Amino acid sequence: MKTYKMYVNNEFVGATGSREIVNPATGEAIAVVPEAGKADVDKAVAAARAAFDATNWKDSSNAMARGRALFKMANLVRENAAMLAELETLNAGKPIVESEFDMNDVATCLEYFGGMATKVHGETLNVPDNALNFTLREPVGVAALIIPWNYPLLMAAWKLGPALAAGCAVILKPAEQTPLTALEFAKLVQKNIPELPPGIFNVVTGEAGAGKALVEHMHVDKVAFTGGADTGRHILRGVANSNLKKVSLELGGKSPNIFFADADLNAATDGALFGVFINQGEVCSAGSRVLVQKDIYKKFLDLMKEKTKRIKLGPPLERENKMGPLVSKEQYERVNSYLEIGKKEAKLASGGGRPDTFAKGYYVQPTIFYDVNNSHRIAREEIFGPVAAVIPFEDEKDALKIANDSPYGLAAAVWTRDIFRALRAVKSLRAGIVWVNHMQPTYVEAPWGGYKQSGFGRELGPWGIEEYLETKQVHINLNEAPIGWY
Repeated sequence: MKTYKMYVNNEFVGATGSREIVNPATGEAIAVVPEAGKADVDKAVAAARAAFDATNWKDSSNAMARGRALFKMANLVRENAAMLAELETLNAGKPIVESEFDMNDVATCLEYFGGMATKVHGETLNVPDNALNFTLREPVGVAALIIPWNYPLLMAAWKLGPALAAGCAVILKPAEQTPLTALEFAKLVQKNIPELPPGIFNVVTGEAGAGKALVEHMHVDKVAFTGGADTGRHILRGVANSNLKKVSLELGGKSPNIFFADADLNAATDGALFGVFINQGEVCSAGSRVLVQKDIYKKFLDLMKEKTKRIKLGPPLERENKMGPLVSKEQYERVNSYLEIGKKEAKLASGGGRPDTFAKGYYVQPTIFYDVNNSHRIAREEIFGPVAAVIPFEDEKDALKIANDSPYGLAAAVWTRDIFRALRAVKSLRAGIVWVNHMQPTYVEAPWGGYKQSGFGRELGPWGIEEYLETKQVHINLNEAPIGWY
């Protein structure tokens, strides 16, 4: 069993406590990591603060160097993709083929923001006085990046890339369940990018207490968080009670996946399964509300049930398996509690429990409930597991009403051959991402974020780097005469 240390100020250091990390496929411990307390967080923040304030990392003249550092990070991920993907699978339980795909996305994200580092600029503004007025774009400062467990290294890259490109110093706190790839990534950075100033990139491991200490720290200027809505509320309260630092939140979802009668049935049912069962349903944008027009409801449901039988559930390192275990015992118990709720609220088409073939591990069958009412708990609350709630609807108006009747607004999808209907739906859906005849494609060039209780702020693309920048107005008077007011 491997023992890790945190990465602070270009050194690997211990903490006040330690904790075991479990392989969710077996339930057995595979590593020991530090458990940071407030004093440990204080040291990491002090290192980041000193690096931001005292080095030229933040300077606009250093943008090219920031870009080169991010390109080197991307190359390190590509060169070590097999090791990182296997570790991601061992730690998070996701199928190895998904982890391999994620590593490519990690590198692509770092490359994209490496290119963005030299594209940060202000504007010259026309003003009515004899003056030169312009803006400067400057890094926000020390950024605490708090990431979830469903895409550990990819979610780290979504935040590290723009934060470092902007010129911030960062403290990355991976989820307590899945810190291993972040710590291995830190080893690669320490060994291969010596020009990165000490303290600019730090990794702190710990549970909720470490996150709370970061959120409330007076020397942290920005918190970027991806995770649950309840934790998002705690972060806002912590920020309000400290220094009112900037915050961006990417929270949960209960995304509608809408299927009209004219959709291609084969493609549509594939999209329904992929939308909710990819990554064991542990996806914030999962299309867990499957809205199906009544004209095709029975045929659609039958085809979903039949295709679900093809999903191979099993040890995630075996390449033929497309679904692994849930990330932890806690998440396994949470999902199973919703399975029991669903059995009382609706009808069960398939799945609904643990597969008989696995004595160990946190496995849950891909599950389909049908004849679900949008008022049911399984239709309103984020389950974060392989659970689909199939909801019938009458017509376009009914579908959009049901789709928008949710506290969340992260993503939505609509399947139809009618381009006019598709565009009406795109304009009517209250969601930050809308897909037409697809579900879950994500591109580093495009914005990611939601409406309503799915959070605020955007990640990826030029919108992502904006979250780590301040705008400064500069006014230079070109008239040497006195103001003459008095």
